[in-house]
Amino acid sequence: MSHPTPIRYYLAKTEPSVYSIENLQRDKKTVWDGVTNPQAVRAIKDMQPGDRIFIYHSGGVSAIVGLALVLSAGRPDPKSPKSAVVDLQFLATLDSPVTLAEIKQSKKFDDWALVRQGRLSTMLVPEKFVAWVREKFPKSGI
Repeated sequence: MSHPTPIRYYLAKTEPSVYSIENLQRDKKTVWDGVTNPQAVRAIKDMQPGDRIFIYHSGGVSAIVGLALVLSAGRPDPKSPKSAVVDLQFLATLDSPVTLAEIKQSKKFDDWALVRQGRLSTMLVPEKFVAWVREKFPKSGI
């Protein structure tokens, strides 16, 4: 199966007490659900197999802690007409989490939704951020 566009990166927030990167690692795969914000739902619906997801722990952690692979196209949630779901597969935990504080301190991403819209749970990641993570955290596996 070929990817119709270049691989895109998204960020998906989760409360570690609800579903953590460790849960995803244990489960290997999951259906990512529970998203209802219209902007976040659009991001999920745009996802395609092969895209990557930065898993972000919220709830006081405020850091990117791992990486997942998108297995299916985003689709409407059969349980909630205003929501969307996508199938994810665990890829990796990061040896060193990338904190929101580090992201903000860099001053390079002030226009990114992660910095501007703190409550948005799912979003497209700018390519310049992916490059920054690769450069700043070369052992991250990104």
